[in-house]
Amino acid sequence: MKERKHLSVWGVGPAYAVICGLLTAAGIIARNLGWLDSGAAPELEVPMTVLGAALIVAGVVLYLQAHVRTKLFDQVRQNRLITTGVYAWVRNPVYSGAMLLCTGLLLMAYNLWLLVLPPVMWLLMTGMLMATEEKWLREMYGEEYVAYCARVNRCIPWFPAKEG
Repeated sequence: MKERKHLSVWGVGPAYAVICGLLTAAGIIARNLGWLDSGAAPELEVPMTVLGAALIVAGVVLYLQAHVRTKLFDQVRQNRLITTGVYAWVRNPVYSGAMLLCTGLLLMAYNLWLLVLPPVMWLLMTGMLMATEEKWLREMYGEEYVAYCARVNRCIPWFPAKEG
């Protein structure tokens, strides 16, 4: 097997995004076919639509900040561990952006049964990252990456912990 000099520029991202997209589409199709009628919450349509739209915007902004603004592919090719900008708020903003976007779409379907899917997407992201990218990054960057993990959340953007 050929030894890599840097993490794949794509990582597990495309697989994760496709799986989340398929779960979201399947959920919305099931709702539209009437298979999830017992979870319908028309009384929550307005708040769920507003929250869903906010999550979609947040997901797109997070993705753009992570991918475009930091020039992600260039950083990966140069073996740089990105810990600033949006990466100071969440370790995996590209994946988190996909999850937020899909969660927003699910909320806008205002069906309570669909709220099962975001935790599934979170578990999937956690499992995929722990088995692949996090393992590789820990091997490559050692204590620097371990310290980064200690202060920055894996999936949910949040205020970073204080160093020290």
